[in-house]
Amino acid sequence: MSTFKAPKGTYDLLPPDSASYLAVREAIAAPLRNSGYGYVETPGFENVELFSRGVGESTDIVTKEMYAFTTRGGDRLALRPEGTASVLRAALEANLHKAGNLPVKLWYSGSYYRYERPQKGRYRHFSQVGAEAIGAEDPALDAELIILADQAYRSLGLKEFRILLNSLGDKECRPVYRAALQDFLRGLDLDEETRRRIDINPLRVLDDKRDDVQKQLVGAPMLRDYLCDACKAYHEQVRELLTTEGVAYEDDPKLVRGLDYYTRTTFEFVHDGLGSQSAVGGGGRYDGLSEMIGGPALPSVGWALGVDRTVLALEAEGVTLDLPPATSVFAVPLGEEARRVLFAKVTELRRAGVAADFSYGGKGLKGAMKNANRSGARFTVVAGERDLAEGVVQLKDMESGEQEAVAVESVVDVLKGKLDTQARTAQ
Repeated sequence: MSTFKAPKGTYDLLPPDSASYLAVREAIAAPLRNSGYGYVETPGFENVELFSRGVGESTDIVTKEMYAFTTRGGDRLALRPEGTASVLRAALEANLHKAGNLPVKLWYSGSYYRYERPQKGRYRHFSQVGAEAIGAEDPALDAELIILADQAYRSLGLKEFRILLNSLGDKECRPVYRAALQDFLRGLDLDEETRRRIDINPLRVLDDKRDDVQKQLVGAPMLRDYLCDACKAYHEQVRELLTTEGVAYEDDPKLVRGLDYYTRTTFEFVHDGLGSQSAVGGGGRYDGLSEMIGGPALPSVGWALGVDRTVLALEAEGVTLDLPPATSVFAVPLGEEARRVLFAKVTELRRAGVAADFSYGGKGLKGAMKNANRSGARFTVVAGERDLAEGVVQLKDMESGEQEAVAVESVVDVLKGKLDTQARTAQ
């Protein structure tokens, strides 16, 4: 065994489990690709300022959880703790908003990093798929993104998740609420650090998970009572669109989410089978973020869904994904001539789009058949000297145990036919 281990709070993804993660990423990405979202990839690290300005100086993410470092050249960089600020920075830098087709719709997938206290479902490196619609203020866009996330989860077979929905107001009505909330919070018995938050971003106090804080928050002023008419009308349209499309949601007036850039629509996907780390994804509208990071006014909305959390949610519901086998055909050569002939057939099968593997390392029949079993292949092709002298190979159906001799030159066509028939029967 290696003397090195993965850093604390991280994990390695290895077969066969990694296949589930790939399937989850694909299921989340599929509805986005089908709805005009193009793929974007950004660096794993960015200028520290991007996150301190965009995500917010007062957030736990920036003050406690960000991996920040100084390079040899003296640059202050940080491993990305979330995706939105990076994607918006990339879109602005490339002037995508000037191409004339707003909103700019982008989706992404990757690893993110936060220095957290590791526990099940909360890691220091985690995987997300996200989507951003940049440059349009339209309740239909907010609804579209929530519907696409709902569609992705349902396509995986998840049923027991809930969508929490709230509005955080805008720059017109939020300051009035903020002042009322600050007055209320200053009268509570809170520790020094939480009191500092009251001045910087009082909404974050509402998000405090500690029981003694939550008990004191009973009777706190609610944002929904302070929304201006424009924000109320906007939120009502989002709710109506979701209801019309049959997407169930719950109004949650306390939902604020942990980033400072949200305005108006905010939402979270939660799964009660995950214990304390119940959020599997979330997002919202962030109309002021572009200006915060030095860009023009570009009202935008987006979300990120946790791949690790979604896999845990599937496990909690007992959902087994229907994953295609990694290998459909496994070739077992016995002797040098058979190695040459079957290696050529495996290459031909792969070129024809069939997942095929080969018994490497010159194993005998018994060891090679063990490998064939472990590969999950439906068919095994075995050939020895006598078979080749007769111009045939032995084709074995690993499910039924049936074996037949097939001419060497027609084995690829025979296998393709059998696999096509099997695929049709499975549908």
